[in-house]
Amino acid sequence: MSYPGYPPSGYPPFPGYPPAGQESSFPPPGQYPYPSGFPPMGGGAYPPAPSGGYPGSGGYPAPGGYPGAPQPGGAPSYPGVPPGQGFGAPPGGAGYPGYPQPPSQSYGGGPAQVPLPGGFPGGQPSQYPGGQAPYPSQPAAMTQGTQGTIHPAANFDAMKDAEILRKAMKGFGTDEQAIVDVVANRSNDQRQKIKAAFKTMYGKDLIKDLKSELSGNMEELILALFMPPTYYDAWSLRNAMQGAGTQERVLIEILCTRTNQEIQEIVRCYQSEFGRDLEKDIRSDTSGHFERLLVSMCQGNRDENQTVNHQMAQEDAQRLYQAGEGKLGTDESCFNMILATRIFPQLRATMEAYSRMANRDLLASVSREFSGYIESGLKTILQCALSRSAFFAERLYYSMKGAGTDDSTLVRIVVTRSEVDLVQIKQMFTQMYQKTLGTMIASDTSGDYRKLLLAIVGQ
Repeated sequence: MSYPGYPPSGYPPFPGYPPAGQESSFPPPGQYPYPSGFPPMGGGAYPPAPSGGYPGSGGYPAPGGYPGAPQPGGAPSYPGVPPGQGFGAPPGGAGYPGYPQPPSQSYGGGPAQVPLPGGFPGGQPSQYPGGQAPYPSQPAAMTQGTQGTIHPAANFDAMKDAEILRKAMKGFGTDEQAIVDVVANRSNDQRQKIKAAFKTMYGKDLIKDLKSELSGNMEELILALFMPPTYYDAWSLRNAMQGAGTQERVLIEILCTRTNQEIQEIVRCYQSEFGRDLEKDIRSDTSGHFERLLVSMCQGNRDENQTVNHQMAQEDAQRLYQAGEGKLGTDESCFNMILATRIFPQLRATMEAYSRMANRDLLASVSREFSGYIESGLKTILQCALSRSAFFAERLYYSMKGAGTDDSTLVRIVVTRSEVDLVQIKQMFTQMYQKTLGTMIASDTSGDYRKLLLAIVGQ
């Protein structure tokens, strides 16, 4: 399988950057055996799992930070649900309060439903100390339409854009603003056409020219924007498993959030571009229950029947309870089977049924029964079943919170969601953290890198 604009050997290796102090690191040139020429990002972008797993440290909120998590008195709570009823369905069987039921809710590239700010329990954002907000409810007010911040430019002229980029890089100095104006306002498909036009017009490779003019995070962001989306996901997975150590949270972020079709295309691209089998690489780089979950994910075989089976949800909830809270020890394979095979709306119904039956939120039960990366993977699936946009908003927040910035995560999420659901993610970000995504990016980044990020997020 080939990808437009990506001939074997089309891209030279990165120079050894970024500057000291950046969290992601790149190894020296000449170490990249990749047909496509894009090197691994190297290790270091993700810290090792803290003792006891992730809750509350490094990207995943602490137990109790999700709607329905145990509250004093033992009963789960949820905005808009009477005390003691947990996630119980409202009259008429509408399901999760505030969460639309299928088939109206779609995932992936289709029309998405947009949560608007204001879903805080009791309207009191201040009750979340330290900015730690729960997973918000999704209000009834929704809008339909394309949810990316980047759209194909009207009256697009690939040759004219190629000429603008050539002039921006020619001679003394580089006109970064001209580069920003072009790449931030063209769809990925249009960027591939610009790349082809540039080579046709000037007999030179656009990526090589950009690399010679740019450096650091700006270079990483520009190159990510010029990679086809499937290739970028495959490349990120390869980088996460290349060299010493494994960036497990990159594997979780991609494999536990993509649609069946996206995963199947990633697997094919990984094989065609890197000459490697994704499942084999996962098996060699991970182990135990975490390995089995990721292998299940990379099959891209989740049930796609959008009709929710409430009887199955009740049975699955019972099985999950008996595999975890209801027994001594944990039957991990039961959790793996249900969370890896059910479509997200079905999982939402299962979480509802579980909360009614166990008087405990399933996310909280996973925190009690699991730890480390398997806990993070299972919780990512459940979080995406509730709201994929809230999951990515949370990842973006923790990529910038505290000392330093995890630029690789920031770049990856902004780029990969820019034509999918970044509008929705921005709205959820504001709802969860009482600040805009643009404000946080502006305070955590600088220079042309900041300009380009803000242009992509539509700030």
